[in-house]
Amino acid sequence: TSAYSSPAKSLGDPGITPLSPSHIVKDSDADDAVEQLFLVVVAIDFGTTSSGYAYSFTKEPECIHVMRRWEGGDPGVSNQKTPTTILLTPERKFHSFGYAARDFYHDLDPTESKHWLYFEKFKMKLHTTGNLTMETDLTAANGKKVKALEIFAYALQFFKEQALKELSDQGGSDFENTEVRWVITVPAIWKQPAKQFMRQAAYKAGMASPENPEQLIIALEPEAASIYCRKLRLHQMIDLSSRAPVNGYSPSDTIGTGFTQGKEHVRRNRQSRTFMVENVIGEIWSELEEGDRYIVVDSGGGTVDMTVHQIRLPEGHLKELYKATGGPYGSLGVDYEFEKLLCKIFGEDFIEQFKIKRPAAWVDLMIAFESRKRAAAPDRTNPLNITLPFSFIDYYKKFRGHSVEHALRKSNVDFVKWSSQGMLRMSPDAMNALFKPTIDQIVQHLGEVFDKPEVTNVKFLFLVGGFAESPLLQQAVQSAFGSRCRVIIPQDVGLTILKGAVLFGLDPAVIKVRRSPLTYGVGVLNRFVEGKHPPEKLLVKDGTRWCTDVFDKFISADQSVALGETVTRSYTPAKPSQLVIVINIYSSEQDNVSFITEPGVKKCGTLRLDLTGTDASVPNRREIKTLMQFGDTEIKAMAVDVATSKSVKVGIDFLNY
Repeated sequence: TSAYSSPAKSLGDPGITPLSPSHIVKDSDADDAVEQLFLVVVAIDFGTTSSGYAYSFTKEPECIHVMRRWEGGDPGVSNQKTPTTILLTPERKFHSFGYAARDFYHDLDPTESKHWLYFEKFKMKLHTTGNLTMETDLTAANGKKVKALEIFAYALQFFKEQALKELSDQGGSDFENTEVRWVITVPAIWKQPAKQFMRQAAYKAGMASPENPEQLIIALEPEAASIYCRKLRLHQMIDLSSRAPVNGYSPSDTIGTGFTQGKEHVRRNRQSRTFMVENVIGEIWSELEEGDRYIVVDSGGGTVDMTVHQIRLPEGHLKELYKATGGPYGSLGVDYEFEKLLCKIFGEDFIEQFKIKRPAAWVDLMIAFESRKRAAAPDRTNPLNITLPFSFIDYYKKFRGHSVEHALRKSNVDFVKWSSQGMLRMSPDAMNALFKPTIDQIVQHLGEVFDKPEVTNVKFLFLVGGFAESPLLQQAVQSAFGSRCRVIIPQDVGLTILKGAVLFGLDPAVIKVRRSPLTYGVGVLNRFVEGKHPPEKLLVKDGTRWCTDVFDKFISADQSVALGETVTRSYTPAKPSQLVIVINIYSSEQDNVSFITEPGVKKCGTLRLDLTGTDASVPNRREIKTLMQFGDTEIKAMAVDVATSKSVKVGIDFLNY
């Protein structure tokens, strides 16, 4: 944006200058809006690989209901959640979501299927796109492009309709959208544009509207997990550190068994599918004291993010100590390694062609891999068999002129064999090798977090999210960090975030303090000081020497912000005769920013305040108050002309500048 040296100079902006002294008023009680009364809270965990929803009636908050069973689950995979896959017709209209989308697409004739638009794992696009806008595209399996906003809105609309239908069936009368408070979870490490994008998609899906934004809460995944973990009773979790070696067996031998006992307990209750959350603080929590710290590691399909929280008594509110970090180290990394292995054996050219020409068979192969991936464990000794779809074997022969078996013999991958039943036979070591790069990244990243000064004496590490079900990941985290803190895994760990998100929707005030992910400020003019200000920033207006493009900071990146907190600054027009004031709001990932022209400073809002039509009694130094209020994932800004109490409001916008 700094194509010209100074935005202000070239625009001749109606500038403002700080009224000295610049003061910050912290005022958290001013804006206690009247709470709307919702009958039910529905949380949607929109995951990279799988999604689901859960709900609770505000009258009985101790019952959390997880969505009805889905038809068409996979063998070896419990289907409380449905795959995040979506199918559009050749006319680009919504057709189906989840298992239904996958199975329908799969049953289409190859000549037909290439016209249908099938999307999977598309949520990662919001994490990886640097300059996300409302216009960003997603690419379907057949190579065609569709606006990401449309796909996300279709997916959310599907969940909205499913949930309302289930609520209506259960209550015997039609449930209105207005009676629902929606909560959508997003990774904490997402940048602001991605969080705002989710909200726009939800508006498009009709869950809430810009006029009624509080109907929708965007919750951060590790925070939701954290809220749920506080309620855990001892029988609802597995404490990896308490498994001392027995009779010379190492703890890893017993990890598996504890998990099956845990699963049994859940399965017996599966029919009811309602989880009781006792309105108490769980036993593990009662061991925590004021100021204690714990880490939540949320490992999902696409991303892994880590947040460090601290307890604030008496109510046990959470305070975020260290801003969320992490990266794209989800279980997708394991799928990617498997793909690389296939390329090594069968040739990259073949795999690329196969994905394009037989997209449904490729999906099949990845499903087969998924169920074997879940069977990988540190102490496994027998091989894992992955069925190759017939069309893979067939197409390979056409493509190469020799058999799959021949390719396996010829490739020097010695730990993958061909079995006569048409399967790839992988040794446990081969499977573990596919996990290694991803798990190593998670452990390395966690190590870096542990080394931060804010993170000393962490008492617990909660491992949550779908990938936390992997015994390989559990063992790696336990052996790397078990000596520093207790590693705890909630049972039914894949649903932890969903249940926590419902609890958050019932009581959004539980999270009290967050770290601001960005530095925010406004562009102002300051009196030019020789020797202090760079000469190229000098602007002379009516005989006054100004320094332009000064970044006047409201809040720094990583500074603690209480939710709902308002930061106020006062400004005055640079020129007394100005009839309009334009306040531009900027953000940056850097802590110390001096000028709005520095690299990485982005404009994210504009306030225009009309100063006309005021009587003569206005003081010659008008005071313009500017307020920024930090909400859940939204930030609102407001400017007030103190003399006339005229005001203007704007929501910070990261997508449209």
